[in-house]
Amino acid sequence: MITQTDAPGTVTTVYKVSGMSCGHCEGSVSAEISALPGVSSVKAVASTGEVTVVSAAPLDEEAVRAAVDEAGFELVGKA
Repeated sequence: MITQTDAPGTVTTVYKVSGMSCGHCEGSVSAEISALPGVSSVKAVASTGEVTVVSAAPLDEEAVRAAVDEAGFELVGKA
């Protein structure tokens, strides 16, 4: 679990997601997580399976899991 405060009012969390293999996968996961309230940026990297999320406050992991499921992938947990 890597959670840090970057600037006042922001939190960066890195999640592990299984099943991503290409840029389209990264885009799908990023789009679903970006739709969550409070999310300001998402960067998914298929080669590592890591998804870095910057948000206004810590996110509910179940909400992130539901977003990743909606994209067709599996949230393993926090990196």
